[in-house]
Amino acid sequence: MNKQPTAIFLMGPTASGKTALAAELYKHLPVEVVSVDSALIYRGMDIGTAKPTAEELLATPHRLIDIRDPAEAYSAADFRTDALKEMAEIVAAGKIPLLVGGTMLYFKALLDGLSPLPSADAAVRERIEQEAAQSGWGALHQRLQQIDPVAAGRIHQNDPQRLSRALEVFYISGKTLTELTQVAGETLPYNVYQFAIAPSSRELLHQRIEARFHQMIDAGFEDEVKALMARGDLHLDLPSMRCVGYRQMWMYLKGEIDHVDMVYRGICATRQLSKRQMTWLRGWSAVNWLDSEQPEQAQERVTHAISL
Repeated sequence: MNKQPTAIFLMGPTASGKTALAAELYKHLPVEVVSVDSALIYRGMDIGTAKPTAEELLATPHRLIDIRDPAEAYSAADFRTDALKEMAEIVAAGKIPLLVGGTMLYFKALLDGLSPLPSADAAVRERIEQEAAQSGWGALHQRLQQIDPVAAGRIHQNDPQRLSRALEVFYISGKTLTELTQVAGETLPYNVYQFAIAPSSRELLHQRIEARFHQMIDAGFEDEVKALMARGDLHLDLPSMRCVGYRQMWMYLKGEIDHVDMVYRGICATRQLSKRQMTWLRGWSAVNWLDSEQPEQAQERVTHAISL
């Protein structure tokens, strides 16, 4: 190991027990927690994101929670800037940054840096929106297929934000999103210990996801989304409202689906998210796996690794 400061990554799929493990590590190690979650950044979105409760945050403070309004955008670049600032402050205080969450794109942006993508251009974006209104997003997806088949294979035609961004990058730079993202960015100047926590079986993870979704319903998730809808400035195309569960609850409250279908779709969407997270993690290098069902052993393994 070199003389760079230490940082810990605690990654994992949704409902895997990351928050509980982070709380235990906070008791046993000189760490400060930084949230790595694209949903927990939003204020007023507490139940459906499984945000740590006020009591949990009092016992284990988390940085980068409640830093944006649901109407605002927040990018991987924004996260990297914010996280590096928080990490520097933690190190300056003589502590170790413990980065906890399931937004794998944020972890990757932090670890490997960001490719030099062009900044957003309002005029170009408006032109794309107009084309979509005239021809439909399906037609624009076919255009992306011709321009950048790799990106088109990753981006669904019903994902207008990412589809628009891929086309915008090409229109501005003349280079595809795939070309530009292959350019290496600035790597993280820390010695990083990387851990991933997950249940031993997919079936067990699915059971945890289903149980937690029902707990959210019982805790008042419906009222939370009603309050967001009542604001009048939010809609389903915003990144915040595309968080799993929120779209399905929104559709239910609009009368587009019934309650049973909402619950079913919400659980399915969460399972799909966990599958994507696990796919990221299985392809991740230098990760040490921890078992959700053995939390004491997981805490001991992390503590032992850091103390060596």
